[in-house]
Amino acid sequence: MLRWKALPDSLDPRVRQLVVQLRRLKDRSGLSLESLETKTGISRSSWDRYLNGKTLPPRRAVEEFARASGADSVRLLVLHEIAEDARQRPSALSASDGVTDPGADVPGVESPPVKGARPPLVRRGAALAAAFTALAGVGAGIVISSACNDDRSASDPVKATVAAAGPSSSTTSAAAGRERYVFQPGKTYPCEVRRSETTGKGLYAGYSVTRSAVLAGPGWDVVEAQCLLRHHHMEPGVVDGVYGQQTIAAVMRLQEKAGLPADGVVGPHTWRVLRG
Repeated sequence: MLRWKALPDSLDPRVRQLVVQLRRLKDRSGLSLESLETKTGISRSSWDRYLNGKTLPPRRAVEEFARASGADSVRLLVLHEIAEDARQRPSALSASDGVTDPGADVPGVESPPVKGARPPLVRRGAALAAAFTALAGVGAGIVISSACNDDRSASDPVKATVAAAGPSSSTTSAAAGRERYVFQPGKTYPCEVRRSETTGKGLYAGYSVTRSAVLAGPGWDVVEAQCLLRHHHMEPGVVDGVYGQQTIAAVMRLQEKAGLPADGVVGPHTWRVLRG
């Protein structure tokens, strides 16, 4: 199995999400770079750049990759849109602490209005993810479930399966009796973290009981993770259910502290740390 190179530290977390998912799907499918070239008509050298975070793949490459690997193209294209938005509107990410402005660089959070100015727009990536959620009827956000090790050790290969379209966060939050998550710009959620039998005596904020969901879009799973991050003193910014830059930065700090690969991707090992 190919040992992946570490992604550049300067890579935007939203772009990193797409690259990590492409890598996982490639590993799961068993496709080599040569096979990808044959099946997609895109050169091996191009795929090497895409999968090592050197260049953002174009939309057509993502579509062809999904077709070649048997992945859900809609979900990958949502991640691509978010990554494309990050490339067009880059923003600073602090690795040492949170962002000073709770609404800065967070998809779906409006900044205070300026007198005489037009109302700010919801960031395109978050809006697209929310629209996808409503149209596809798949519950809250995009969840890619792991077959075993989503938070991989440095030496273990990644093997992941893409969850079939269906309720995700709405299912995992069933114990909380919550309805399907609907993204609402500016809405935040309170955090009351406690230990619960619902999560095997692990920490629980009342929004989701998942221990394995991989976060990549808005949903109750993200709200739960944000509350648990705050409980661990890893400030995720506003608790709004959007997996934005502040939340990703907080996840990376938690992973680094726990000795996990700090890739900003939440899977079973990161949930284990979050649940305490």
